[in-house]
Amino acid sequence: MTVAIASGIGEHRRRNRKDLDRVGLVPWPLIQLLALLAALILVSVALNLR
Repeated sequence: MTVAIASGIGEHRRRNRKDLDRVGLVPWPLIQLLALLAALILVSVALNLR
């Protein structure tokens, strides 16, 4: 969840940048999606182990 939150902050900063010519190399939405998917899988596994 920490990675998903950090990538959300990174995407927010990229979207609101002042210098539009500075391009970013990190695909923040993809990282956020993968982090949330991993968290969902880990929660599912944890609930099945109970």
